[in-house]
Amino acid sequence: MEPKPPRRTRERILELSLKLFNEIGEPNVTTTTIAEEMEISPGNLYYHFLNKDDIINSIFSQFEQEIEKRLRFPDDHRATIDEMWSYLQYMVDFTWRYRFLYRDLNDLLARNRTLETHFKQIISHKVRFASQFCEQLVADGEMVATPDEIRVIATNIGVIATYWLSYQFVMNPPKYNEQEAIQAELQQVSVQIVSLMAPYLRGRSRDLFDDLISGKHPRREFYDYLPPREARNDSKDS
Repeated sequence: MEPKPPRRTRERILELSLKLFNEIGEPNVTTTTIAEEMEISPGNLYYHFLNKDDIINSIFSQFEQEIEKRLRFPDDHRATIDEMWSYLQYMVDFTWRYRFLYRDLNDLLARNRTLETHFKQIISHKVRFASQFCEQLVADGEMVATPDEIRVIATNIGVIATYWLSYQFVMNPPKYNEQEAIQAELQQVSVQIVSLMAPYLRGRSRDLFDDLISGKHPRREFYDYLPPREARNDSKDS
């Protein structure tokens, strides 16, 4: 097997910046911090990026491209609560990879016009996705909800999915430096989201929800629901 070519400086800057933003918070990271950690001169860094916002926008561009692929279920599967559960677990891992965008969201939006515009579109996409999922459950007789109720449920799902990390930080700021603890607690967002739908579920979906909450239903990876080629390609992106 041929050795992989060395990563370009620009890619290494983005990877390290994402790591620093995630671990110590974007407001606490400067271009000087990044250059020192990279062991390169500030001039070398500025050759690749104009400023820190340029780095953030490049990371966000990666995030945006990836999340657009994830805000959908495979075309050949019907919506079920166990698929929703596995999908949410799959999204938790993705959220963790870009957690600074969620944790520092309000501060970022206040001073970055690009993120302000594009993140609004992403949240709207999340809400549409949740709404379409609920509509499919209703069509299959697994959920009983009016269009108005679905609209409220979908909006609440969008809010929780976007601001769960901020909630965790508010509830326990000192613990936020414990990366493993926060990552473990992030899994709880799946329970919160599915619980929003629980009062409207019927039949098999309601039974599955009860089993998921009690721990009787085994967790399945979302890759189980992807075509083999897409699953392989997606695992490489992780």
